[in-house]
Amino acid sequence: MPARKHAELLLRKAAQDEFTLDKLITDPDAPDEVIGFHAQQAVEKMLKAVLALRSVRYRRTHDLVELIDALRDNGIVFPNELEEVRLLGPFATEYRYDDLPCDGAPPVDREWIRECIRRTRSWAEKEMAESVGSE
Repeated sequence: MPARKHAELLLRKAAQDEFTLDKLITDPDAPDEVIGFHAQQAVEKMLKAVLALRSVRYRRTHDLVELIDALRDNGIVFPNELEEVRLLGPFATEYRYDDLPCDGAPPVDREWIRECIRRTRSWAEKEMAESVGSE
């Protein structure tokens, strides 16, 4: 599949996770683990979309740190203000199968999660738009 088409597919798939997130995020009965999982998945797909757009091969992984490192290792600017998306990483693995820590830890900040997703999508879409003329 051509790089741009693959990137567009990944962004569409990320939008599906965002759709699910938007439906559940205001529901107090929706488990934090589910909210975090869909947020992590959306970010993961957005990072992979930018890597795919630039024809950077990446390993099948849920590791956001590895994907961010791959971006930077390949000269792709990943804004410092998006670094906090790394905090979503455990939702793809640890919290998917284990409970969230409950020893005095604050509940998941759903507004923060939604904002992270919004800002990451904005960055990924900007990368897509800027690459149109350079393909």
